[in-house]
Amino acid sequence: MGSECSSVVAEELHVLAVDDCLVDRKVIERLLKISSCKVTAVESGTRALQYLGLDGEKSSVGFDGLKVNLIMTDYSMPGMTGYELLKKIKSSSNLREIPVVIMSSEKVLARIDRCLEEGAEEFLVKPVKLSDVKRLRDIILRGDENDEKKGSRKRKLQDLSPTSSLARDLTPLKPASAASKQSRLKRPRLKNTD
Repeated sequence: MGSECSSVVAEELHVLAVDDCLVDRKVIERLLKISSCKVTAVESGTRALQYLGLDGEKSSVGFDGLKVNLIMTDYSMPGMTGYELLKKIKSSSNLREIPVVIMSSEKVLARIDRCLEEGAEEFLVKPVKLSDVKRLRDIILRGDENDEKKGSRKRKLQDLSPTSSLARDLTPLKPASAASKQSRLKRPRLKNTD
């Protein structure tokens, strides 16, 4: 009904969600559906490759006719990790342009760096929130309208800068120096001109 009349911008995005944990898979699926995304959920990297037609099997669904706009995958899965899945997708000439988001319940800086360097669009720390999904959806929609690769690379670098919330979460808090405490206390007051 409503999807028949939708414009290109309001087009339903198709997201491939990959997570070995049923509960996490259902949560991601629900968040994506709330954000008006079509979702295909699979339980492993191997199943994702089968769905995308990268497994070399003739029985697989294949990528022809599919339009996957985003792949969201857990990092830690048995058999094939999300990082290994990312590498296979980015090495495929047919699929390398699809943004891949890695999710993990652990904040391991080396892991985050490795995934971003390999071409991940984002690295999200679980639990994934609705605001994360909406932000990703907006990025993908903007990316369909214009090439945003340069902007996303800048965002990734900013996300790991010392002032980003991700970097703040990964680094211990340092006590403020006595000089900085004093400068905050001695701010000039504005005179009342009434």
